[in-house]
Amino acid sequence: MRFFTQRRHFRDLSEQEVLALAISSEEDDARIYRSYAENLRAEFPDTAKVFDGMAAEEDTHRKALIALHRKRFGNVIPLIRREHVAGYYARRPVWLVENLGLDRIRDEAEAMERQAEHFYLQAAKRTSDADTRKLLGDLAAAEAGHQHSAARLEQTHLDDATREGEDHQAKRQFILTWVQPGLAGLMDGSVSTLAPIFATAFATQDTWTTFLVGLAASVGAGISMGFTEAASDDGELSGRGSPIKRGFASGIMTTVGGLGHALPYLIPDFWTATVTAFVVVFIELWAIAWIQNRYMDTPFFRAAFQVVLGGALVFAAGVLIGSG
Repeated sequence: MRFFTQRRHFRDLSEQEVLALAISSEEDDARIYRSYAENLRAEFPDTAKVFDGMAAEEDTHRKALIALHRKRFGNVIPLIRREHVAGYYARRPVWLVENLGLDRIRDEAEAMERQAEHFYLQAAKRTSDADTRKLLGDLAAAEAGHQHSAARLEQTHLDDATREGEDHQAKRQFILTWVQPGLAGLMDGSVSTLAPIFATAFATQDTWTTFLVGLAASVGAGISMGFTEAASDDGELSGRGSPIKRGFASGIMTTVGGLGHALPYLIPDFWTATVTAFVVVFIELWAIAWIQNRYMDTPFFRAAFQVVLGGALVFAAGVLIGSG
C-alpha cells in the first residue's frame, strides 16, 4: 500500500517519529488556540484570555516533549505532521472561518482535546512495546490534563456575569446575522407570493401552471431579497455580521417561504392541491409567529395576529383577483 500513498501508518512509526508527531501536533494546536483568541479578542476579550492560556499550556507541553526528544534521540527532530499519518485525527480548519460563533469555537476546542486524548489512548492499546506504551499513555494523560486546564482557565477569566454577557452578545450576533434576515425573507416569501399563486390557481384552475408561477415567484423573490440584504449593509457599522451570510439567509428563506405553498400544486387535482396549499400557508404563518416570539421577544399572540391577519388579507386578495 505504501507504493500507492506517501502517508505512513501509525503502526509503522518509530518511537522517535511518534514523539516528533506529538511535538508538531502540540505546536499546531497552540497556533489554533491563538487564532481563536485573536478572532474573539475584539468582542469577547475574557474568552480570548482563556484561549491565550490554553495556547501557553500547549507551549509548555511542546517544550517538555522537545526536552524528552533531545534526551533520548538528540537535537534533530524528524519532520512529521498529522497529514503524513494515515488514520491520524485531522483538524478541520474552522479557525479560518470569519464570524465563527462563540459556542462553536468552545465546542471545537473541547473536541480538539478529546480527539487527541482518545487517539493516544487507542494507540497505546495497539502497541506491546513497554516504552512506546508509556510514551503514548503519557501523551493521553497530557491531553486529559489540557481539558482540566481549560476548565481552570475559564474559572479564572470567566465569572458567571462575564460568561452570561458574552453568551448574550453571541446570541445577539446570531439573531442579527441569521435570524433577522432569515425571518424577513420567510415573511416576504410566505406572504408576498400568496397573491400571485392563488390568483393564478383560481384564474386557471391549472395546477401545473400555478406551480410554475409559484416557482418563478419564489425563486425570483429569493434572488431579489438575497441581493438586497447583502447590498444594504456591509455590517461594519451596524454590527449585523457578514453581508454574504445575511444575503444567503434572506434569499434562501424567501424562496422556501414561497415554495411551501407552490409545491402542493404538483398534485394534479386542483382542489386537493389548493386545500393542501392552504394548510401549508397556515403552518408557515404560525411558524413565523413562533420565530418572532422565540428570537425577537414579540408576544406570541400579537405576532400571530399580525402575521395571520396580513397573510389572510393577501390570500383573500389573490383569491378575489383570480376568481374575478
